[in-house]
Amino acid sequence: MTANACTFCRIIAGDEPAQMIHEDDHTIAFLNIAQVTEGHSLIVPREHHRDLAEISPDGAAQVMRTAVHVSRQLTRALHAPGINLWHASGETAWQSVFHFHIHVVPRYTLTDLTPPWTEAEVPVESLAGLAAEIRGQA
Repeated sequence: MTANACTFCRIIAGDEPAQMIHEDDHTIAFLNIAQVTEGHSLIVPREHHRDLAEISPDGAAQVMRTAVHVSRQLTRALHAPGINLWHASGETAWQSVFHFHIHVVPRYTLTDLTPPWTEAEVPVESLAGLAAEIRGQA
């Protein structure tokens, strides 16, 4: 993908407007134009990586360090008693901009967001085969 084709790359280059709240050598953070809650922000690596499969562990760690910093910044500035971090890789996971990013969503009440899944516990023993299959791919 060329930098011009990627919205986040254009923001990083200064060719697309954004309300920045943090910048460092490796990442930027800006307010999402689709505010799910007040202060909903995006953390983006300066280097283009399509998704979690393409970003290096070090690159992902840099994004997470910024997410921690921005979470604290939002909590102090907006008095948000909670924060959700959200990442999606791939269309089936609802990724809509194909440049790795993490959403930082301040939470103000228990009901300002709807959980994307419901909890349904299963006996831990029933997960043994699945765990073995996943370990086999390490």
